[in-house]
Amino acid sequence: MRPLASLLVSLTCLFLAATASAQSAPPAPIPVEVVIVTTFESGADTGDQPGEFQFWVEREHLDRILPFPGGVHPLRTNADGSILGIVTGMTIGPAASSIMALGLDPRFDLTHAYWLLAGIAGVDPKVASIGSAAWAKWIVTDIRQEMDPREAPAGWPYGIFAIGSLRAGAEPEPNRTWGTEPRAYPLNAELADWAFTLTKRVPLIDTPEVANFRATYTGFPNAQRPPFVLEGDVLASDSYWHGVILSHWAEDWVRIHTHGQGRFTMTAMEDSGIAEALTRLDAMRRADFRRFLTLRTASNYSEQAPGHAAAESVTAPYIGGIPALEAAYRVGSPIVHAILAHWDQYRDHLPSD
Repeated sequence: MRPLASLLVSLTCLFLAATASAQSAPPAPIPVEVVIVTTFESGADTGDQPGEFQFWVEREHLDRILPFPGGVHPLRTNADGSILGIVTGMTIGPAASSIMALGLDPRFDLTHAYWLLAGIAGVDPKVASIGSAAWAKWIVTDIRQEMDPREAPAGWPYGIFAIGSLRAGAEPEPNRTWGTEPRAYPLNAELADWAFTLTKRVPLIDTPEVANFRATYTGFPNAQRPPFVLEGDVLASDSYWHGVILSHWAEDWVRIHTHGQGRFTMTAMEDSGIAEALTRLDAMRRADFRRFLTLRTASNYSEQAPGHAAAESVTAPYIGGIPALEAAYRVGSPIVHAILAHWDQYRDHLPSD
C-alpha cells in the first residue's frame, strides 16, 4: 500500500474509533440542586384533584418527564434539571426503595442536592391545627412490641412497648435490644431552624368549614388556632392509627426515643424509610443526609374531638386535604427558591453554616 493510502486508512480508522467511543460514552449526570419528595399523587400530575405532587409540577414547571423503572411513578424535572421531583409511593417500604433507587440512578448527580420531603399528615391537637405546617428535627419510627390492650397488665395506658423495655412508657434497656436501631433519626436541627425562620410568617389558607371543625376541639387551644408554621417532630408508622389513647402513646414514644429532645407533632408513614435510605446513600457518598428537610402539613387530627368516638372520627371525610396540600407548597417553595437563588453559596456550604 502506498504511503498516502496507508495514512488515509489510518486516519479513517482513528475517526471511526473516536466516533464509536463518543457514541458509547454515557451522558454526564444531571447536577440536581433540590429534590422534591412527595409520597402520592391522586390521578394525573396536572389538571385534576391534586395529591402531594401536583402543585409542585404545575407551579415549578416540572415539565420534563423521565421514566423511573425503580420507582412507582415517573420522575419530573424543570427545564435545567435543577429541581427533581419524585413520588415515592406510600408506606415505609416503597418510600425507602424509591429513594434508594433514585440515589443509585446514574442519570443524576445528587451529591450536593437538598432533599425536601413535603407531605400531608395527621397532627396532635395539643400542638397545632389543621392546615398547619411543621419543620421536623426528629423522625421516629415505630418498631415495637405490642399486645392487645385488653391483655396488657393492669395500669398500662396502652398495649405497646419499646423493644428492650419491660413495660409501656419505659425506655429500652441496653442489654435487651434486638439490633433494631436506629429508632429515631436526628435531622439537621440548624437547617430546620433556618427553614423555619425563613417561612414562619408564610400565610396559610383557611376555610369556614375547617374553622368550624377546629372549634369542636374544646380544651385544645392550639387545635383551635388558625393554621400556622411551627417546628415539630414526626412519628412514622405503617399503621394508620387514630384516637386519644394512641395519641398518648405517640407522645410518649417520641419523647422516649429522642431522650426527651423531640415532641410528637405529626403522624405520617414514609419518613423513616426515606431517612434510612438517605443515611445509606450518605455512607456511599451519593447523597448528603445533612441536607434533608422534612415538612409535614396537617390534613387531620390524630385523635377525635371531645365528645366524639375514635371510629366516628377516623372514618369521617377529610376536610383539611386541600389546605394541607397548599401549605406544603406555600411553606416548602420559599426554601426551594432560596436554595436555587443562592446556589453559588449553598452548593458547598449549608445555609445554616
